[in-house]
Amino acid sequence: MKANQETTIIKPYGDTLNDGMMQLSFTLPIPISETAKEAARQMADQMGLDEAQVVHASDLGVGYTFFVVYGRCRYTVDLSTIKVSKVTEKSMTHDEVEDFIADHLKRTVTIVGACTGTDAHTVGIDAIMNMKGFDGHYGLERYKGINAINLGAQVPNEVLIAKAVESNADAILVSQIVTQKDVHIPNLTQLIELLETEGLRDKIIVCAGGPRISNELAKELGYDAGFGSGTFAEDVATFVVEKMASIGDVSGDAAR
Repeated sequence: MKANQETTIIKPYGDTLNDGMMQLSFTLPIPISETAKEAARQMADQMGLDEAQVVHASDLGVGYTFFVVYGRCRYTVDLSTIKVSKVTEKSMTHDEVEDFIADHLKRTVTIVGACTGTDAHTVGIDAIMNMKGFDGHYGLERYKGINAINLGAQVPNEVLIAKAVESNADAILVSQIVTQKDVHIPNLTQLIELLETEGLRDKIIVCAGGPRISNELAKELGYDAGFGSGTFAEDVATFVVEKMASIGDVSGDAAR
């Protein structure tokens, strides 16, 4: 059965449209047992699943059990009420970004990126910055008109800012992969505070990215934009160059 594209009220889909069927996986801090399975079933019931069934339970050791639960969601979502903060309406292609820089900015755009703080994961910043990029999408190093400087991982915020100043960067990109217990929030906040203290915040475009970064969160923390999972170099490049053009940063006559 095909989904009704005209309706705005939706439920999860399993075997039949709007049957509400969904699968959850989670861990409880209890040893595996029949009691543990019933606890998981009741947990799913309290989360809004009818006819919840524990279809898998595995012992993780030292008093923890992992569960997979099926159930029927009793709730719906009205798409017409959802408002999402978008970075750009439509990203340009690699070639379009290069043409935009040549036609509108008429100078090289310098972008400095790093995975900051104690985060040692470079996969995110490398996907955006490195020449080979990711999944067939070239990184910023391959763009004509962009000087991409990738500082790698575990870069202190102070070092990132110093490099941005040294290179007269137009934009800073911050990648945060490790986000357990929201450890990325203080680090992202500190970068903005340091920029404000140095009087640099209004003189440079600052973007954040990572699996738990949204445009809404980034803006709340003082960034110009936030990029989550599924972001490619052209998405970041489009925002940066369009932002520069919008503030009159053309031919080196920076309004910053």
